[in-house]
This record gives sequence, structure tokens and C-alpha cells, in this order.
Amino acid sequence: MASEKTLRITQVRSAIGLRKDQKATVRALGLKRMHDTVEQADTPTIRGMIFKIKHLLKVDEV
Repeated sequence: MASEKTLRITQVRSAIGLRKDQKATVRALGLKRMHDTVEQADTPTIRGMIFKIKHLLKVDEV
């Protein structure tokens, strides 16, 4: 059984002043505040969310 790739996503910039859809994307990824880190599966949906707010995030492949 092949293990699924995961992404370690860290919020490095504040969401203050962003559009509502971008704030909703931050929350949908599971991030609540700066320097929060979450691990998500590497799927096209998650990649699209990361692309939308890439200026706020640091992403590492695990």
C-alpha cells in the first residue's frame, strides 16, 4: 500500500485586510492564526486553495 503524500502548510502572513473569499480559504485549510501549521493531503483541491493564498503561506512536502 503506497503512502499518500502530505503537505505541511504554515501561515506566515496575517489574513487581516484580505477579501472574504481569501479569509474563508485560510479557514478551510484549518489555519486560525499566524504561525499555525497543519498537515493536509496532497490533492488537487488543496493545491488550488494553496495557490489562491500562496502569498500568505509556506508549504513543505512531507
